[in-house]
Formats: sequence, structure tokens, C-alpha cells
Amino acid sequence: MKALFNYIKGDKVIWVIVLLLSIVSVLVVYSSVEALAFRSHSGNAGYYLIKHVIIIMFGFLLIYLTHNLKYTFFSRISQIALYLSVPLLLFTLLKGVNEGNANRWLQIPGTGLTFQPSDFAKLALLIYVARMLAIKQTILNDFKHGFLPIIIPVIAICGLIFPSNFSTAFLLFVNCLFIMFIGKAKITHLLLTVGIAVACAGLFILLVFAFPHINNRVATWKSRIENFSKGDKADNYQADLAMIAIANGGPVGKGPGNSTQKAFLPQASSDFIFAILVEEYGMIMALGIIFLYLTFLFRGVRIATRSGKTFGSLMAAGLSINLVLQALVNMCVAVHLIPVTGQPLPLVSMGGTSIWFTSIAVGIILSVSKETESNVTENLATTT
Repeated sequence: MKALFNYIKGDKVIWVIVLLLSIVSVLVVYSSVEALAFRSHSGNAGYYLIKHVIIIMFGFLLIYLTHNLKYTFFSRISQIALYLSVPLLLFTLLKGVNEGNANRWLQIPGTGLTFQPSDFAKLALLIYVARMLAIKQTILNDFKHGFLPIIIPVIAICGLIFPSNFSTAFLLFVNCLFIMFIGKAKITHLLLTVGIAVACAGLFILLVFAFPHINNRVATWKSRIENFSKGDKADNYQADLAMIAIANGGPVGKGPGNSTQKAFLPQASSDFIFAILVEEYGMIMALGIIFLYLTFLFRGVRIATRSGKTFGSLMAAGLSINLVLQALVNMCVAVHLIPVTGQPLPLVSMGGTSIWFTSIAVGIILSVSKETESNVTENLATTT
């Protein structure tokens, strides 16, 4: 283990957390894909296991390669990535793979994988916002020259994601505002942005209800919220099955592979994998997973506070909060604290490109950490 740590840099605790979550992911995904395997591959769950392991291994490669790059490299790359995000999101809205009345994915030819442009856009936007806040620190209070160049891309990207994926757009918007808040943007400017965003979202919803053929996702959102508030058993099918799975798990769970609800939950290996995890490994394991995510957040914020550069600090904080916030939303859905959102559990849920973009984000956080450690070492060497 010591020899391995000689090859990796950055926060070792984050490396260990990612490794532990990946091990849990392999175990739970292999168990939860049983029904999916019978529907698609004649019961061959090994197909999904091998595919998932390959995806995770490539994710670790991405973390390793990314963390070896100087984090300032991503400052300029974020500009290009942001420009690419706009046409990708537009094309997805018009021609993307439709599933659940939403065009969220693009098919990658010849791979069997789907690519969700919102994952790419989310990463690009968070880095871009951190970059612009660092550049415009001295004129940030100037609404026209300091604030507008930052908030316009935020509204544009979130607005393009919003029609097909409200939860992702909302979480991304909140995260960007938080980065801007800790980046010393004026509170009045942020409140004005929130007001405009709410007004635009309300106008969009009114237009859709007036012209339903434009977008049918609003009806889905309305139904989910109403079903959640009313507790309608017939319409809360997935959430109720998830609650049953959690109740069946008890303190120590039913044991690996012994989940019964995995055969009935439509998204057992992705959106509701936390429920299967609790059913098989119990509440003790669930608390352990929550502890890992909160520790990740703590280490990410610690990296941000120790970074000597505004860009590195804001980027590390934004990416860490984004990952952990998504995890908390996924777990809250599983225990029926909030309506169903469709957010996967980062580094645990079965996926392809979503795992890879999360891996890149982790690599960037580690890159900031590596740079901070290097600066501390140099300062110690200078003083001694």
C-alpha cells in the first residue's frame, strides 16, 4: 500500500474513499442488475458486472491522469468545454434518446453507451464559474462588467438542461450561486438572479401548460410532487418499493445478493441503488456510506481552504459540494424525504459516462490538493 501511495498524489483520504465506494458499487450493482439481466441478457448478470468493472477501472485511470495535470490547465479548457456544451445540449433536446418523456442522452455509436451532455456541461460550468470569479475579483461588485459575464453562462446552461432534467438544472444552479457567494459576489446580485430564474421557470411552465405539445416533462414533475405530498400508494410505486427494501434491511441487512425488491424496482442499479444497499447490508452500512460522502466533503473543503489561489479554492469547493449534494439528494429520494428526481448515487450507481465525469471531477480536486501539498513542502524546505 505504501508503494502504491508513492505513485499517487493529492489527498490520500479521498483516494481511499473513492476506492471504498467503488468496491461497494461493484458488489451492489452485481446484485441489483439481476432483473435487468433476465430482461436483456438471458439472466447473465456477469455481463453487467464485467462492463461495470471496466467502466470503474477506466474511471480510476481518468482520476490518475487528471490529478497529474496542473489544475490551472482546466481554467482555459473550461472555456472551450462551455462553448461545446451549448450545441450539445441543444442537439440533445431536439434529437436525443427519449426515455421517460425526456431527451437526456446521446448514443455513442458502436459502444452501447449513452452520453449525457448535462454531465459534461455541469463540469464545464462549475470550472468556468470558478475561473471567472478568480479573474474578476477586483470588479465583481460591478454588475455589468463583473457579475453579468459570470451569470449569463450559468442561466444559459441551466436553462438548456431545465426542460428535460429539472433536478440537475436546479442543483447546478444552486451550486453555482453558492460558489459565487463564497467567491464574494454581491448578495443583491445573487438575489436578483434567483428572482429572474424563478420568473423564467414559472413562465416556461405556464407556456407548457398552455401548449402541452412543447414539453411534457412539466406534467411529470407536477405528478411526482402531488404524489409525494398526497402519499398516493398507487402512484408512488418506486418510492414505496424503496422504502420496503430499506425496512427489510434492518440494522445489518439480509446479506449480499439477498435483496427481494431488486426484482421489482425499475431503477434498482441506478437511481434507487441506495435502497438495495440498505436491504442487503443494513443501516450500519448506510451510515458508513453517508460518513464517506461527508468525509469527502470535509476533505474537499479542507483542500479549498488551504489552496493559495482563488481559482483552485473555488473549483475544489464547487466540485466537492456538487458530488456530495447529488449523493444526499439520491439518498433522500430513497428514504422518501423528497420527490423522485432521477439523480444517481455518485461513484456507486451503475453508469458509464456519468462515472467518468465524476472521476474527472475527483481528479481535478486531487490536482488542487497535490499543488497545495507541493507548495507546503516547498515552504517548509525554504524555512528550514
